[in-house]
Amino acid sequence: MSPTGRRAAATVLTAALLVPLAACSSGDDTEKGTAGSTPSGSTSTAPRANLTVLAAASLTDVFKTAGAAYEKSHPGTRLTFSFAGSQELVAQVSQGSPADVLVTADTKSMDKVKADTGTPAVIARNRLVIATGEGNPHKVDDLKDLADTELKVVLAAPEVPAGKYSKQILDKQKITVKPVSQEPNVRAVLSKVELGEADAGLVYRTDAESAKDKVDAVDIPDDQNAVAQYPAATLKDSGNAEAAAAFVAWLSSPEGQKILRDAGFQKP
Repeated sequence: MSPTGRRAAATVLTAALLVPLAACSSGDDTEKGTAGSTPSGSTSTAPRANLTVLAAASLTDVFKTAGAAYEKSHPGTRLTFSFAGSQELVAQVSQGSPADVLVTADTKSMDKVKADTGTPAVIARNRLVIATGEGNPHKVDDLKDLADTELKVVLAAPEVPAGKYSKQILDKQKITVKPVSQEPNVRAVLSKVELGEADAGLVYRTDAESAKDKVDAVDIPDDQNAVAQYPAATLKDSGNAEAAAAFVAWLSSPEGQKILRDAGFQKP
């Protein structure tokens, strides 16, 4: 099927997914940025467009902030974010779901749809931490403690980038963990710990930081950790190619990078 036909065939499905989510006040899956007034003396030349950005779940909070900042400095552009596990986003792209930009939490996921994207650019990096309940009631000090069979540990599923990174670091240390559940994205892992349904879980540092009033973060030494990379790329089926490219480029700009750094993401 041609890109145009594939895009059209997926329109109904994607609309069914995005529209109800956009109406949710929680914004857990889809969040629309807030347009700001035109800054005095604005020289933005980015074309006006409504962009749909498929982004890894761990970018939920920072992209809401980035979206508001981008809309303010680029009048006429509206951003709609759809957040999910990178494997889910890749599946959407493969099925031809209409979107303009893809940002995953690992390069392997992006590589799976390289025929559908422009050249990716890594916009940030991240590392894992052990998330525990507030006050670390079970006294989890390091990765070895996760092997305790009396500890309720939750991990991201193996096909999720956070799950792959978790398996990588646990295997490297020869630590066997039997999780009580394996979640479809890293934010679901964080939620389990926040709600007390798990005693500990492996999440990105930025996820733990976003919930620091509800969870504690136990650092993992760099020599035992894994580095997550976040590539961003335009989608070839986008009907707003120029505007999509402008947003991807902005993510690597000083303004975009400052927002990412302030949220705890590391330099590309």
